[in-house]
Amino acid sequence: MSRDSITEYQSEGTVSPAEEKFEQYRKLAGVILAPIAFAVVFWLCPGLTPEGRKLAAILAAVGVLWVTEVIPLPVTALLGAILCIMLGVADAKKVFAYFADPIVFVFIGGFMLAQAMSVHGLDRRIALSFLSLPRVGGSTIGIIGGIGLVTALLSMWVSNTATTAMMLPIGLGILSALHRVRVASGAASGAMNARAWPAATAMMLMIAYSASIGGIGTPVGSPPNLIGIAMIRNATKVEISFFQWMSLCFPLLLLMGAALFVVLMATHRDPGARKLDGAEMMKFIRGERQRLGPWSAGQRNALIAFLVAVTLWILPGILALPWFSHLPAGKWMSKFMPEAVVAIAATVLLFMLPIRLSKAEFTLNWQQAARIDWGTILLFGGGLALGSLMFDTGVAKAMGEGLTAKIGASSLWMLTGVSILLAIILSEATSNTASANMVIPVVIAIAQSAGVDPLPPALGACLGASYGFMLPVSTPPNAIVYGSGLVPIGRMMRAGILFDIIGFFIIWGGLRVMWPIIF
Repeated sequence: MSRDSITEYQSEGTVSPAEEKFEQYRKLAGVILAPIAFAVVFWLCPGLTPEGRKLAAILAAVGVLWVTEVIPLPVTALLGAILCIMLGVADAKKVFAYFADPIVFVFIGGFMLAQAMSVHGLDRRIALSFLSLPRVGGSTIGIIGGIGLVTALLSMWVSNTATTAMMLPIGLGILSALHRVRVASGAASGAMNARAWPAATAMMLMIAYSASIGGIGTPVGSPPNLIGIAMIRNATKVEISFFQWMSLCFPLLLLMGAALFVVLMATHRDPGARKLDGAEMMKFIRGERQRLGPWSAGQRNALIAFLVAVTLWILPGILALPWFSHLPAGKWMSKFMPEAVVAIAATVLLFMLPIRLSKAEFTLNWQQAARIDWGTILLFGGGLALGSLMFDTGVAKAMGEGLTAKIGASSLWMLTGVSILLAIILSEATSNTASANMVIPVVIAIAQSAGVDPLPPALGACLGASYGFMLPVSTPPNAIVYGSGLVPIGRMMRAGILFDIIGFFIIWGGLRVMWPIIF
């Protein structure tokens, strides 16, 4: 999700004075560079149409503001849309129509389903139920792997920030229980010390990184996914279904999860981890489950709405398979129950399923629903408007032809590699949503100019934008776990760089193998 959430952790003193100073200089640079970028690009693009020159200048200024975060990212997206109207790039009806794109309603529905799960503690119940399995919670290594798996699975449906914020206290509680075992056995003394206990850092990084990679598993898991789907549809007329996305990305998620476990175990060796008794950990987990009490009506209702949405999102893709393609139900669902309609129908269901009918209490009320991340929705709408206008005004074509000549990446898989790498690098400096908005339309244009299929490069940019593991400010999950005091910056950078490199090859290799099969 957006990096705006980082500010609340910065205000709690989790960011060092040096990092705060860097943020100040970065924002000052944005104030100076944004208008300069606008003027320079407008001056240097005389070959474009008048609308194209203006849009190119707006894109340059917006890009600088997104990277430097002078103003909140969603406000920058709105500024870009307003400038397009004021400078005559397109009329208001056309620009603002992108804020009501059907994909926006998939966002809204997904966010509200996640909000209902969080409000009623369904996500926490699922996490603790899994972690209470003896083969998972009975050892340090098992609990690190288990907490990564449950974090990734939850992050497929809930934002990475919310997932991390929920899993962090669970992880800290387990570490506290385990530390008591270490002290009793003579393996440690005093307070928890990350430098003397690598397993603690490994668990914190496992939570943060799993929350980020889990988002790639479904279209609603992370904003870059839906941004890519929408831009691919607008630029190429190719529709990627919920089922197709999961068929491609869920196997990649499993590979990434396995690679993450290996990386963290290799970089955070703890010889005493295998010798510790897991009884204290299991006791803590069981205690947390008992505090949840029996299943509440809200949890049952949230689960019903969630299962309805997931079933209806996946079913059209299954019915489109060769074995079921003759059935009329598949065509009917594709036409009358598209993913946006399913998302909103499941959301409406949350407002209709009662908790206490006598008191007119339902699973979700508007005060709770209004707390979803509207900023990301605005950021998506603004990015989609700018990206689509790039193709309408000829800016994308000009950029594609120019960059194709300069970088020489004319083959499909070379260009895919470049797009993945660019998205990963950019996501270390700015939000994954902003990275996707900037990179995806450009790589689509380059692919079209090079005469190759734009789908793999665009998908590569989507998935690469979800990476960003080196620094506390790269993603909200990184910032949250860094604030625990159990993650030395050097260890985060070492593990993050290594996982970025491995992730590049997993994405590139996975697309090369899976894309011809699924698409």
